[in-house]
Amino acid sequence: MVKLLLRFLIPLWACLACTKVCAQVTVAIADSAKQQIFRYGQVSYLMDVHNNLTFNQVKNPFFDVKFKTNRDATPATTDPNVTYWYRIRIMHNPQSRNNWILEFFDQTIDSIAVYSPDKQGSYSATFLGSSRPFAARMYHHKNFSLNLNSGLTGVQVYYIRIKSHQPVNVIMVLRSVNWFISYALDEYFFFGIFYGMILVFGLYNLMMFIAMRQKQYLYYIAYNLSIGLYEMCVDGIAYQYIWPGAPSWNHQAYGIALFSASIFSVLFAQSLLNVKVNAPRLNKLILWVMTLRSLFFVLCLTVNENWFRYKIIEIIPLSLIYFTGCYVLIKGYNAARFFVIGYSFLFAGFIIKTLIALNVWWLPVTAAAYYSLSFCFIMEMIFISFAIGDKVRILKQKEEEAQLLVIKQLKLNDELKDTLNKSLEDQVQERTRELSEKSVLIAQQNDELKLVNQLLKQQAEEISRMNVLLENDNSALHQDIEKVTHSRIMSTEVDFEEFSKIYPDRETCFKFLSDLKWEKGYACRKCSNTHYGNGHLPYSRRCSKCGYEESVIAYTLLQNTRIPLNKAFYMIFLMYSTNGKISSHKLSEILSIRQSTCWAYSSRIKKVMNSRKKEAKNTGDKGWSKLVLETD
Repeated sequence: MVKLLLRFLIPLWACLACTKVCAQVTVAIADSAKQQIFRYGQVSYLMDVHNNLTFNQVKNPFFDVKFKTNRDATPATTDPNVTYWYRIRIMHNPQSRNNWILEFFDQTIDSIAVYSPDKQGSYSATFLGSSRPFAARMYHHKNFSLNLNSGLTGVQVYYIRIKSHQPVNVIMVLRSVNWFISYALDEYFFFGIFYGMILVFGLYNLMMFIAMRQKQYLYYIAYNLSIGLYEMCVDGIAYQYIWPGAPSWNHQAYGIALFSASIFSVLFAQSLLNVKVNAPRLNKLILWVMTLRSLFFVLCLTVNENWFRYKIIEIIPLSLIYFTGCYVLIKGYNAARFFVIGYSFLFAGFIIKTLIALNVWWLPVTAAAYYSLSFCFIMEMIFISFAIGDKVRILKQKEEEAQLLVIKQLKLNDELKDTLNKSLEDQVQERTRELSEKSVLIAQQNDELKLVNQLLKQQAEEISRMNVLLENDNSALHQDIEKVTHSRIMSTEVDFEEFSKIYPDRETCFKFLSDLKWEKGYACRKCSNTHYGNGHLPYSRRCSKCGYEESVIAYTLLQNTRIPLNKAFYMIFLMYSTNGKISSHKLSEILSIRQSTCWAYSSRIKKVMNSRKKEAKNTGDKGWSKLVLETD
C-alpha cells in the first residue's frame, strides 16, 4: 500500500515541481550583455523558519513546491530570525568567450552559502559574508563575488543560503570578469574621489576653525568624518581596509558612525543657524531629540546591537533640522539658504535609500540609485561649504557695517570734542581773567589780615599769661574749698547727702579702704610676701608667691556687711561723732535701713570703739576711719 502511494505521489510532486520551475524565468548568459541583475520572476525563495534545513533537503524535489517566485523589484530578507534559501536558473552558453562571476551587492549580509553545480552533476559550496575574514574572499573586492563554472551547458540551478542579523537586499548580479574588473576600477576611482572630498572638506574646515575659532567648524569636521566612516561601513570599504580581520565590528561600526553623524549634524546645524536665538522653541525640541537619540544608541550598545538596523529613525533628526533651516530662512536668516539646498539633496537621497530598502517596485536598482545617498552627501557637503562661507560673508558684511558706524560715530565724537574743547578754552580764559582780578583783591586782603593777625597774636599772648595766673588761682582755691568742705563735714554733724559728696559710690569707698588698709605697704597674710598683683575683685591684691588673694574689705569692720559701703561709712562716722550715743532707731530713720540691722551693726561699732579708746584720742577728724580696720 505504501509503495503504491509513493508511486502515485512522486510523479505528482515531480509534476508540481516542474510547473514551479517553469514559472521561474531563466537567465541566459550572452556575451552581448555585460551584466544581468536578477529581479522579479528570475528568483524564487524558500523561508526556513526553523533554521534547520540542509542543502540536500532543499534541492530534493519534495521542496520544489515550497519555493515561491519573487515578485518584488529586488529580493530581500525581512525577518532576521529566519534563514532564506534562494534559487536561480542560468542558461550556460558553451560558446561564450567570457568568464562569468556571480556578485552580491549588499555588503552587510552576515552569511552567504552559494551551492554551484559542476560538470559531474554534483554541487560545491562557496561561503561568503561579512562575518567571515576579508582575506578568505575569492576576490578582494568590497562586494561578495565567486566564479561560475565555465564548462557547464544548458540550464543550471544555483542555490543560495542567506542568514543575516538584519534585513538585507539580496541584489544578485551576473557579470563578465572583464566588465567586473572595469566596473571595479571605476567604482574604486569614484570611491577615492568621494572619500578624498570628505578629507578635503575636513581639512578646509579645520583651517577655518584655526582662523575663526568657531566651534561649528569642529562639528562639521566630526560630521564629515562620521559620514565617511558610515559610507565605508555600508560600502564594505572599511571592512576591506580598516578592520579586515575583525568581522564582528561590521555589526556595530555602522551604527556608531551613523549615531555620530546624526548628533554632530544636529550640533552643527544648531551652531550654523544660531537656533538658540532664531528659533528658541525648536532649539528645545532639538535638545530633546538628541537626548532620545543618545538614549536609543546606549540601548543598542548595551541591550541589543541588532537594533542598529532601525536606521529609519534618522529621519526624525534629519527632518527636524531640515524644517528648522526652512523656518529660520523664512524668518529672514539669509545664512540658511545654502543650508536648506544642501539638506534638500540629503533629504532626497535618504528618501531614495529608504524606498530601495522598502523594495518599491517602480524604483530601478541601478548603480545611480544604489549610490544616490553618496552623491547627495557630496552635494550636501558642497552646499554646506557655501553656507559656511555665506555666513562668514554675512558676518563680515555686518562687521564692516558696524565698523562704518563706529567710524562715523568717532567722527561725530571728534567734532563734539573739538567744539567742547573750544568752549572749555573760552571758559578757562574768562575764568583765568576773573581769577587774576580777584587775586589782586585777595593779595590786598591778605596784607590787611596779616596786620590783624599780628594784633591778635599779641592779644593771644596776653590772654595766655592771664589764663595761667587764673588757673593757678583756681587750683589753689579748689584745694582750699575741698579742705574746708572736708573739715566742715568731718567736724560737724552733717547729713548723709553732704557725706556722700566725699564717698559717693562703692568704687570710692573701695579706693579709700585700699589706701587706708595698705598705707604702710602690702604683706601677704599667708607667706608675708610683699609683692602682689591685681586680684579678681576691685582693689583686691593677689600674692605673687603663693597666690593668696585678699579683698579690700577683708579683716575690716565692713567684712560680711550687706548694707551699702557709703551708708556703712556714714554709720561709723555718726557713731564716732556722737560717741556712740545715737540710737539704732535714729540710724534707721537717717539711713533708711531696718532698725535691727542698724542695732546689730552699731553694737559692733561700739565694741570696736570701746576697744580703741586710747588709739582714737588725738586723731581729729580722721578718728572714725581708724575704726574701720579690725585688729588681726
